[in-house]
Amino acid sequence: MAESGGCCLRPFSCEQGLLSRPDGSAAFLQGSTSVLVGLYGPGEAKGNRELPDRAALEVLLRPKVGLPGVLERSREQLLRQTCEAVLLGALHPRSAVTIVLQVLSDAGSLLSCCLNAACLAMLDAGLPLSSLFCGVTCAIDPSGAIVLDPDAQQEQGARAVLTFAIDSAERKVLMANTKGNCSVGELQQSLVAAQRAADTIFQFYRDSVQRRYSKS
Repeated sequence: MAESGGCCLRPFSCEQGLLSRPDGSAAFLQGSTSVLVGLYGPGEAKGNRELPDRAALEVLLRPKVGLPGVLERSREQLLRQTCEAVLLGALHPRSAVTIVLQVLSDAGSLLSCCLNAACLAMLDAGLPLSSLFCGVTCAIDPSGAIVLDPDAQQEQGARAVLTFAIDSAERKVLMANTKGNCSVGELQQSLVAAQRAADTIFQFYRDSVQRRYSKS
């Protein structure tokens, strides 16, 4: 298990390849928020899921308790959109990839934790990717200050909560999700803070993968 933290981010840790049945898996912990991911595929696409020119990607998000609701469905779409942006699906036409995320605990910044866990599971499965990505959440408090990687309490007291998916190649935004009200200036400041934080997360990815493969 690799651990890290820094630049106002809560400490994070991850473990890859801990599930035996999926083709790739990862557990990601950000502060007290944690998500477990199992990835299946590329495998045979069933029935109407088959796409002639690329792999069909499905993302399922399971809450800690109960059944998935409207919030999980909308997050599944955001996660799928991000994963599709980097997956070189044309290399596996007519196949299917399914990513299943299980929320173990939600103590804030859950969507970014899901993004980070999904990326590490894709990496663990050896899928062909154009780049890696990471998720960073920013909260804007009532005074206008930007809080990186907010916990649940900071999210509740925030005027706006913004989550960005950022790619490792050019620090481009692959996905942005906002909740609440913020100005264009605050959005831009939050993005700059998120891009800076992404450097720390990508370094953590590199360190954890190196550590894992140096062991094996």
